Amino acid sequence: MKKIILSGMRPTGKLHLGHLAGALDNWIKLQEEYQCFFMVADWHALMSEYENTSELSLNIIDNVIDWLSVGIDPGKAVIFVQSDIPEHLKLYMVLSCLTPLGLLERCPTYKEQLREVKMRNLNTYGFLGYPVLQAADILLYKAEKVPVGRDQLPHLELTREIARLFNNLYKKNIFPYPDAILTQTPKLLGLDGRKMSKSYLNTINLSDAPGVITKKISAMFTDPKRIKLIDKGHPDTCNVFSYYSTFVPKLKDEVCDWCMGAKAGCVECKKILAENIIDKVVPIQKKREELGKDKDRIKKILESGREKASFLAVQTMEEVLRAINL
Repeated sequence: MKKIILSGMRPTGKLHLGHLAGALDNWIKLQEEYQCFFMVADWHALMSEYENTSELSLNIIDNVIDWLSVGIDPGKAVIFVQSDIPEHLKLYMVLSCLTPLGLLERCPTYKEQLREVKMRNLNTYGFLGYPVLQAADILLYKAEKVPVGRDQLPHLELTREIARLFNNLYKKNIFPYPDAILTQTPKLLGLDGRKMSKSYLNTINLSDAPGVITKKISAMFTDPKRIKLIDKGHPDTCNVFSYYSTFVPKLKDEVCDWCMGAKAGCVECKKILAENIIDKVVPIQKKREELGKDKDRIKKILESGREKASFLAVQTMEEVLRAINL
């Protein structure tokens, strides 16, 4: 049997190029080799977006349409919504009872988010317990592999620690200790050079029209040391060049030569990048338009995913309840 993988995304807004490069392109490859469970993590979204939930349900459908449009195949992977499977919260409750507070308070992502995010109040019990729910998501399907970036490794180690605590406490070997599959794509920065986030309005969405993409890229932050056309550039520190490296690797060497030799200006460089990004997303957008006309199909895919995910989730939860004598 194929090894199980669990991965998910929070439906907090439109999906963008960062999602494509950082996760979706990888998911397409993984679904060929593993039994993949791809989850719309709406409970996770609620933990940070609880003050404004008006678009959550719309984002769920919109995000799944994007997944299908880029090549996620419901015939090869299980696509489902987290809140459709009650066992996620049941296992989360059990695991929260045995997870030491210190493990959660030391989590680097938790501390970073509290420090950096100012637009939302994340100083809540739910957000502190975010990694426990994440552990429940993974362990519920006994996933042996989890695709993550390096910044998420502490979360996965916490999942392994929670699994060890449960197995040792109840003298049962119910949960595996999942390993990471590190994503190869480096973290893509936003258009302004900061972390890519819809909160910063610095993303290129997969659904953006060509004119919008051109406008956004033309305003991108570039090499601050290259002021005049005759100045030589530094592609290794230029955010525009990082987009070439990720999305247009065939031009990477040529662009590097332009830049370092001052053979072309940043305006022309960004124009060519925009053209290539548009070429990449237009086929996705055509598929999006087609899928958007048939919402019943999306609902059927999610219902099928719910049934498949529920089959495993119920089995695992029955094992857990027997282990804890409930």
